[in-house]
Amino acid sequence: MQSQAAAAVEEEEWGYLRAARGTTMYELERVERLASESAVVIFSVSSCCMCHAVKRLFCSMGVSPTVVELDEDPRGKEMERALSRLLGGGSAPAVPVVFIGGKLVGAMDRVMAAHINGTLVPLLKEAGALWL
Repeated sequence: MQSQAAAAVEEEEWGYLRAARGTTMYELERVERLASESAVVIFSVSSCCMCHAVKRLFCSMGVSPTVVELDEDPRGKEMERALSRLLGGGSAPAVPVVFIGGKLVGAMDRVMAAHINGTLVPLLKEAGALWL
């Protein structure tokens, strides 16, 4: 078994530091980087029905989101833990998670609330995802 000091040295050599609950700062930074690369980014799991619904919502609005399928990424589990931390670390599933204009909107409940109350379209326009 590796000592904590040895593990810290190994982590430092790999260029990242451990955050709470096994999530690395590298994964948080990776999520933030991916989220800022496109107007709309959805972190998803390909077999998740809620993820499918949120992807369909954006496509039906004429938005072409960038979709990061966590179950198809070798570091997907670590990114899912990072997303869970960003959402507050509760017991709810960490996907789907939506970023618009590089800013965290949240999970399905927040996206649907924004859609229903009329604040989603202005967010999409501001991010350059809609040109209406």
